[in-house]
Amino acid sequence: MSQFTQIKDHWSEQRQFVRRVFVCAFLVVGLTGLVITRLVQLQLVNFEYYSAQSQGNRIRVQPLPPTRGLIFDRNGQILAENLPTYQLELTPEQVPNVDDTLHRLAEAGLIDAENLPRLSDLILSHRRFDSIPLRQRLSDTDVARFAVQRPFFPGVEIRARLTRNYPYGTVAAHALGYVGGINAADKQILDPAGYAGTSHIGKVAVERAYEAQLHGEVGHEDVLVNAHGRHMQVLAAESSVPGRDLLLTLDIDVQIAAERALAGRRGAVVSIVPSSGEILVFASAPSFDPNAFSVGLTPSEFRVLQEDSNQPLFNRALSGQYPPGSTIKPILALAALDHDIVDPENRIICRGFYRLPGGSHRYRDWKPEGHGSVNLHIAIVESCDTYFYEVATNLGIDAISISLRNFGLGSRTGIDMAGENRGLVPSREWKRSQFANRGDQIWFPGETVITGIGQGYLLATPLQLAHAVATIATRGKRYQPSMVRGLRDPVTGTTEFRQPGLLASVDVITESNWQLIIDSMVAVMQGPKGTARASGYGRSYSITGKTGTAQVFTLAQDEEYNEEEIDESKRDHALFVAFAPVEDPAIAVAVVVENGGSGSSVAAPIARQVLDAFLGSRTL
Repeated sequence: MSQFTQIKDHWSEQRQFVRRVFVCAFLVVGLTGLVITRLVQLQLVNFEYYSAQSQGNRIRVQPLPPTRGLIFDRNGQILAENLPTYQLELTPEQVPNVDDTLHRLAEAGLIDAENLPRLSDLILSHRRFDSIPLRQRLSDTDVARFAVQRPFFPGVEIRARLTRNYPYGTVAAHALGYVGGINAADKQILDPAGYAGTSHIGKVAVERAYEAQLHGEVGHEDVLVNAHGRHMQVLAAESSVPGRDLLLTLDIDVQIAAERALAGRRGAVVSIVPSSGEILVFASAPSFDPNAFSVGLTPSEFRVLQEDSNQPLFNRALSGQYPPGSTIKPILALAALDHDIVDPENRIICRGFYRLPGGSHRYRDWKPEGHGSVNLHIAIVESCDTYFYEVATNLGIDAISISLRNFGLGSRTGIDMAGENRGLVPSREWKRSQFANRGDQIWFPGETVITGIGQGYLLATPLQLAHAVATIATRGKRYQPSMVRGLRDPVTGTTEFRQPGLLASVDVITESNWQLIIDSMVAVMQGPKGTARASGYGRSYSITGKTGTAQVFTLAQDEEYNEEEIDESKRDHALFVAFAPVEDPAIAVAVVVENGGSGSSVAAPIARQVLDAFLGSRTL
């Protein structure tokens, strides 16, 4: 017992206990200091920041996207509207497994399996409490099918939304454009605040050019949410401002007539009011259905459109560039008269070809046997190439270039749509810069010869050709082409109309010269040898016109053109320009039919249908 008492050391145990007490006390004081420091930081230093964060968790600002403005034609016919439709939407925070849900929706036929990668990316780019559209414009069958299976898809709902609709389908699609989902490229240029809650924007044509006016102003509502971000109650709201309505210059009835006349062909028809520049017809064929884009195309559907050899998405009226052919002959005739290059009464002998002085190469006329004795009037009426070969040679490329540019060729017209091409009016300077790295940058006389009949390097868009013939109709006054007449406020009903934009006039030509050329163009339609007399027959209004045929490829010196023996893609383009009535021009029109062959037999009848639709189809 005594041995055990000696082994026990009370002082050692006491010292150990005291050390442990000090360590514990130090830890308690240190941790308490950390807690106090953190409380000071939260309650005093960062009070305003965390107060705002806490408020944000309780009240969230929810954007209210505006209703997109409507689009009407010049007579009040609606061309683009917003229809209430059923839409399949998914809220990620309410879905146990998003990928599994998407695959099961695809198996049920409610969404397209091709769209799964795109939808997955779309969901990842949004907040988890956002309602994300998976499919628009559900049919009644789709709604019924989902209603039966709804319990198996938590977080997926069918909601009523407004969807863009184009009641005329493919008609005027290249003028109107379409709306589509906002992509990454769009986000780079859009104001995030101004487009909060908006899922679609205008992509091309008028829908894109007037996006700012059509979109409107976003509103907002203050929503009470719980800790998971779920909506509990709307506390306050500020309504959105709907976009303004567009009143277009288009006449949809005349547009329909033009597109029916173009059916089955590739080409374009553009019609303009000469006295204002207003676009009456803006047709490009083949066309596409913009409703498919507003709903959303699958990758395979979009690929079919892109790979179609007829290029239905290509806006030929705005961006197509074609050799204008003989449609520029009235302009060259005016230039020759203005420069005193020709006497309108003097005649030459057309033997079916032309040779440059001292040259042996034959520049052939479209009429192999020739036109015989020809003056300026006959040369326009019968479209004599030989006469204009000589006119071009005497004018020279510099004067030709200036004259064509005076009528708007070789530069953008300034129409209120993006994507317009310049066309091309060649000159010595242009060729020198274009072929600076080659040895053939010198302008050759033969190039001037073929420019005289609208061939060679010369290119023009259908819009430019319509603008040029409208300038002839007004005897030199040029107006900027426009697609929109006015903008209407849907709230107040007030309309802001746009004034015609006057461009630089062609004012150096005498009145007598204008009259001479216009009389010749009248004879094209009603003269006994006019190239378009068949299309001018039986009209109830006076009409002028000029046919054109443009080669797609160059024939060898002794090679003959046989339309039936060559591939359709290499056949000549058919062109025609006109305006009517002659006394008080109300409409100018240009027609281009790719690989259509003869301008007189193919393009002119199309223009006649457009003119009849606008001016009336009564016969004499």
